[in-house]
Amino acid sequence: MLDTPIADRAGETVGDSAYRRIRNDVIFGTLEPGQKLKLEKMSVAYGTSVSTLRETLNRLCSEGFVVAEGQRGFEVTSISATEFQQIAELRELLEGHAIEQSFKSGDLDWEALVVSAHHKLSAMEKAMLAGDKSKTEAWKQCDWQFHRALIAACGSQVLLDALSAAYDKYLRYQMLAVVFRGEVAAVEHRELMNAALARDSAKARKLLHTHIHDCVKHALGNSDWLRPAHAPSRQQVIQQRRKPKT
Repeated sequence: MLDTPIADRAGETVGDSAYRRIRNDVIFGTLEPGQKLKLEKMSVAYGTSVSTLRETLNRLCSEGFVVAEGQRGFEVTSISATEFQQIAELRELLEGHAIEQSFKSGDLDWEALVVSAHHKLSAMEKAMLAGDKSKTEAWKQCDWQFHRALIAACGSQVLLDALSAAYDKYLRYQMLAVVFRGEVAAVEHRELMNAALARDSAKARKLLHTHIHDCVKHALGNSDWLRPAHAPSRQQVIQQRRKPKT
């Protein structure tokens, strides 16, 4: 069911609402890479005028989620394995630095924040492990809240904002690949929490490297979105293997 054009968040304008919803739809794959964004159709779907929608899409262009095609309109930014690897490296660089600063400055309230965020994430991971895929977006929100808690005491809003922007682009790739590595990721999160409580930033950075690197590797190996155009999909490989040899 379409949202009404009335803002559904306190103080949120129609334009803000459209921006938030379109941005989320790009990140979570509802609007697919390379998809043409037809202004009239989207104006109805997102409950905004064409002029406001154009401003919104230009704003998303500046963030790298949408591409302007001159007189031909707009389309969702395409993806590539190379870009995913570059975004992952940027995320690790920013988050690793923020972890060091946060572990030095964090107080008891910060520790409580980390433990609380991990508790919520752990509950979502258990649901995912049990086969409940209906809360995928909520799981990823809890995942970000946990990682955000780890760095919350870094003391730099500029750093937090930069990491948040990088994480959203990283998250887009994760959602397109539907990345859930199961128990191994849950264990890494628990070890990151323990490293935070022990103020062991060196260990945390090693864990973070493994956590991000293995996520990228898993996505590249299991997502048709990130497979080169000439490469067969997993299903095609399986079907080919099942064909009788002549």
